[in-house]
Amino acid sequence: MKNHTRIKVRGYHLDLYGHVNNARYLEFLEEARWSFIENEIDLEKWRRLGFAFTVVKITINYRRAASLGDILDIHTRLEKLGARSGVVRQDVVLSGSGERIADAEVVFVIVDTQTGKAARLEGEIYTALKSLAT
Repeated sequence: MKNHTRIKVRGYHLDLYGHVNNARYLEFLEEARWSFIENEIDLEKWRRLGFAFTVVKITINYRRAASLGDILDIHTRLEKLGARSGVVRQDVVLSGSGERIADAEVVFVIVDTQTGKAARLEGEIYTALKSLAT
């Protein structure tokens, strides 16, 4: 499954040079991941069961500066599921032109909040996550 989140670049997103600061992209990408996950997974249920999504690695490639008023489309998809981690791919494109602004590869784990360790992705957890890939 692919998810689409749209963000309009506002003045408070800009840095001294008049373009979106690199740290803001982390916020844009996180917003898009929340949208992607919460539409398909009952996060409150997972919290009660003692599970939490945790990003363990993120790699961002900045391709072009985004400026005031730009409309950014963030496409998010589950790329891979392993035994204890998964990979989400995100592309940030300029709406209308399709020009790539940035792209990211995000590695996540599901943490067992009782132990603080990555849970095995199996059973109900695996099935729920796998539904994100369809």
